[in-house]
Amino acid sequence: MRQPDAAAIQSVVSHSSDPIPAPLATLGWSPFFRDQLDPEEASLAPMRIATVHRTRMTAESTSGPVRLSLPAQLTTTDFAVGDWVLVDSATHMLERRLDRKSLLQRRTEPGRPAQPIAANVDTLFIVTSCNDDFNPARLERYLALANEAETTPVIVLTKVDQTDDAERYRSEAAVLQQDLGVVMLNAKAPEAARILAPWCGPGQTVALVGSSGVGKSTLLNTLSGKSSEDAQATGPIRESDAKGRHTTTSRSLHAIEGGGWVIDTPGMRSLHVSDVAEGLDMLFAEIVELAPECRFRDCTHAHEPGCAVQAAIAAGTLDPARLDRWRKLSDENRANTPVQTGSRNNKVTKGPGKRR
Repeated sequence: MRQPDAAAIQSVVSHSSDPIPAPLATLGWSPFFRDQLDPEEASLAPMRIATVHRTRMTAESTSGPVRLSLPAQLTTTDFAVGDWVLVDSATHMLERRLDRKSLLQRRTEPGRPAQPIAANVDTLFIVTSCNDDFNPARLERYLALANEAETTPVIVLTKVDQTDDAERYRSEAAVLQQDLGVVMLNAKAPEAARILAPWCGPGQTVALVGSSGVGKSTLLNTLSGKSSEDAQATGPIRESDAKGRHTTTSRSLHAIEGGGWVIDTPGMRSLHVSDVAEGLDMLFAEIVELAPECRFRDCTHAHEPGCAVQAAIAAGTLDPARLDRWRKLSDENRANTPVQTGSRNNKVTKGPGKRR
């Protein structure tokens, strides 16, 4: 590895008070990543992972797209779209991945390793349509994932032009979490980009998740202003169940006309919760806030006397369906989450916890 000169070392040492270079800032570079640089890494170029395939990866740099080379000890599964990495500009060899500000990940099956969805995302657009795809229980799974990753979730209701009762969908989505952002739009209409503009400013990163057929690819094309030749493929949905075919088969990073970045993801029809205890607490805050008022500290909110949660249901201030879904997701999360024991620096991971 080439050794940086004294001026380069000094520039890194004093970086804490330096402004972020404009070309890097437009890619989403921030002090969070800059402060991770070591003086000896001054000659390396920060780049952002744009695509991850089985045997290759590409990144966005200040001078354009770059195909990366990986050291022998690393594989593409170690990276997610949106990651920041340090690269040797001459050889395009990836030297190091920087710590992530956020990481969206999911388990496709219980007991399987978590699968990265996207890294360093500021806002997660959870896309669903105003038809039979709208499913509060599935939306809650996405919300728990976003909460756990400390990424701001926003519900995006599409196909509003194809229903006479869009307001019903909006009100049902808004009560799923406190202070939850919900927007309604036609993904094909130019004003869709204007509606989502508050989350898509310069240097901001958003990700699109949701089932196939809800309009994610259409929304991506609208946000990125892609021409018909470059546009992401879109497909029809089945009239019988409002489900679509997978038109996006891999994750990728795209520039937004407003200066931000959007990460597109394949449609998801299964999303197992795991390791999202804090995310569930945020999602079901109304239940968590009532729990300390229960007579028993270990109240299951099922049959115990003096249960504040059951009292709220009886009073009509808490939807019993919410309690049922909280219990289901909490049990699933406990069953799927590995248990760590031992001292702080010598933890041992055991199998997932058992259901109560």
